Amino acid sequence: MTTPHRIAFLGLGVMGGPRAGHLVRAGHHVTVYNRTPSKAQAWQSQHPSTQVAVADSPRLAAANADLVVACVGNDDDLRAITIGPDGAFQSMSAHTVFMDHTTASAEVARELGAHARDRGFEFLDAPVSGG
Repeated sequence: MTTPHRIAFLGLGVMGGPRAGHLVRAGHHVTVYNRTPSKAQAWQSQHPSTQVAVADSPRLAAANADLVVACVGNDDDLRAITIGPDGAFQSMSAHTVFMDHTTASAEVARELGAHARDRGFEFLDAPVSGG
């Protein structure tokens, strides 16, 4: 087993939900956020553990996380959960890593990477595809 980390996972769709589940099974403390709260609650009930929490916003999910992972639908969704008024970037600490699994544009990756650098944390563009 690896050293457990505090991980925020933003987006529990077809790709994100299973990925977040693997992190729980690996022993990490995972706080999830999904824009549809009932989906986050359903995911939590499928992963009963004291290491799982549901947050009401990306900002709350990312607070105190070592790693923040996003897997959302598109550029606009990604901007909303990162630099939006209640976005994860609002509460992330220096030296935290933000890993983006969204298959988004290179433009938004560069934009968010610059925001992350300005705030003292890392942005990793790591898109996935379900196709």
